[in-house]
Amino acid sequence: MSKALTMNATDLSAAAPRLPTDWKGDAIKKRIAARYGSERRFRAIGLFAVMLSAGFLAFLLITMMANGLRGFTQTEIRLAVDFPKSALMLDPAALKGFNADQALAGADFEGATATAAEVAFGPDGVHLLSDAAWLKVRDAVKADPGLLARRAEIWVPAAVDIDVAAKETGEPAAEATLAKLKAQGLIKTGFNLGFVTGADSTDPTIVGIWGAFKGSLMTMLVTLVLAFPVGVLAALYLEEYAPRNRWTDLIEVSINNLAAVPSIIFGLLGLAVFLNFMHMPRSAPIVGGLTLALMTMPVIVIAGRNAIKSVPPSIRDAALGIGASRLQVVFHHVLPLALPGILTGTIIGMARALGETAPLLMIGMRAFISSPPSGFTDPATVLPVQVFLWSDEVSRGFVEKTSAAIIVLLLFLLAMNGLAIYLRNHFERRW
Repeated sequence: MSKALTMNATDLSAAAPRLPTDWKGDAIKKRIAARYGSERRFRAIGLFAVMLSAGFLAFLLITMMANGLRGFTQTEIRLAVDFPKSALMLDPAALKGFNADQALAGADFEGATATAAEVAFGPDGVHLLSDAAWLKVRDAVKADPGLLARRAEIWVPAAVDIDVAAKETGEPAAEATLAKLKAQGLIKTGFNLGFVTGADSTDPTIVGIWGAFKGSLMTMLVTLVLAFPVGVLAALYLEEYAPRNRWTDLIEVSINNLAAVPSIIFGLLGLAVFLNFMHMPRSAPIVGGLTLALMTMPVIVIAGRNAIKSVPPSIRDAALGIGASRLQVVFHHVLPLALPGILTGTIIGMARALGETAPLLMIGMRAFISSPPSGFTDPATVLPVQVFLWSDEVSRGFVEKTSAAIIVLLLFLLAMNGLAIYLRNHFERRW
């Protein structure tokens, strides 16, 4: 009897249907395996996306570094100049007075340099030197007027084809000339200080980045001084004081739309208002800063409002409960707590402004500027525009200069973001 009951119980358990909570069933096992398979595939796709992004970034950085690092170097040729036999006709005493620059401007340094190159390297020797080699000779005489009384050896920049052949594979004729100069010890390649301290030029062997860098620095300063306080105050008013009505909603929609407007529209606005209507100086950092401030301000307002919203209402209630005024609540409690988020929005806005080219082209900041600006109203250019101008040059020597300028732009961006991140972390509050 007991054996029959046991067999009946076994048969019933075998015949009973599988419940959804039965983790030993085949259907449940298939579903779990499919789930784990989907998770593995998703993780693989995510890892592939990260590796692909890192690969593109590494390719960009390696390419820029490979081409750009050569832009920070310069190939020079040792040139022997016999000043007593040259036709300079300069009095060393005249170079020590107030009219030294005028005396240097009247001397034929270009002819003296060409004559020295022909004597040293033959009839075609002048083609081995850069078109601006005579500037090095002039600067050497200005630094030491005693050179006019003797024969001196001066390192002058080499021609573009010689410079390219010294840094990478060049034309066969340039390679042969380079080998000959190396055998005689008349050529060297070293760090180009003039690229860091100089300004734009038509000769790639003497161009510099300091003029564009200073223009970017001054333009960003004007942008920050205008956009940051106005954007923060606008965010505070809209979030803490403005009544909730249709006009406030219209302003919010307008600000959101302005943040998505193409940057060239702001360039047209700057051209119409600051140049044509207000008659401000063309291609000046003050105009560029005003134009970029209009573009950056909506981003700061939106980020500021979101940061202010994230401050807990209990902070406001507690401050009001102990007798603080509305103004004290905003500036003593809400603003300090929202400042990290506001700085994050400022970082995004300023980074966008630093890399902009289109609005600055509209207000004329693409002019050829041969000297760094000395004030906010002087003609200037900026790093992105300088990169654009050099990339459009025909000479092969500008290729590495363009990459070097991009490296400077990236370093400028990293330094600016690093400072903003430090300030954000400094003001951040832990709850």
